[in-house]
Amino acid sequence: MVLVGRIARPHGLRGQVVVNPETDFAGQRFRTGARLWTRSASGDEPLVVSSVRFQAGRPVIGFEGKSSLDAVERLAGMELRVPEEALQPLEPGRYYEHQLVGCAVESVSGERVGRVVRVEGGPGGSRLVVEGGRGEVLIPFAAEISVSVDVDTKKILIDPPEGLLELNQQ
Repeated sequence: MVLVGRIARPHGLRGQVVVNPETDFAGQRFRTGARLWTRSASGDEPLVVSSVRFQAGRPVIGFEGKSSLDAVERLAGMELRVPEEALQPLEPGRYYEHQLVGCAVESVSGERVGRVVRVEGGPGGSRLVVEGGRGEVLIPFAAEISVSVDVDTKKILIDPPEGLLELNQQ
C-alpha cells in the first residue's frame, strides 16, 4: 500500500474531511468512487469517496457511510493509501518517492554513501536524504548527480560534485 494523502481534519458537519495530498495526481486519486484505505490498530479500512471538491488546492472529501462530524473525527491524522498496482505509470526517468526510499546510494568511485530514508522537495527540485557513515547527507536528485537509478535492485549511483558529500552532511 502506497501513501497518497493524509487526512488533516474534519470539515463541516456533514462528514467531510480535508486531505493533504501526497500525490501529483490528486484529481485522479481523489475522484468520486475512488477506493482508499486507512490503517489502524483494527486493520485496514476501505473508504469510498462519495463527494469531492478542491479548496485552496486541497481535496475536501466525503466518504460513503460517513455523513456526520462524529463519523469522521477519528480519521484526523490518518494516512490514505492505495495498492501499488493502482498507481499511474510514470514516464522513464521519473519515480515515486516510495520507490527511492530504501535504495542504497553509492558514488561512481565506489564509496558507499548510505540508504535513502526520505525524499524532500517536489517535482521542481527534489533531494534524497541519505543516512550512512557520514550521518545524514542531502543529495540533489538531478540527472547530472544521480547518474543511475535502479528501483528493482534498490540502488542509486551518484557522481557528486567535489565537496558535496562533505558540505551538507549533518
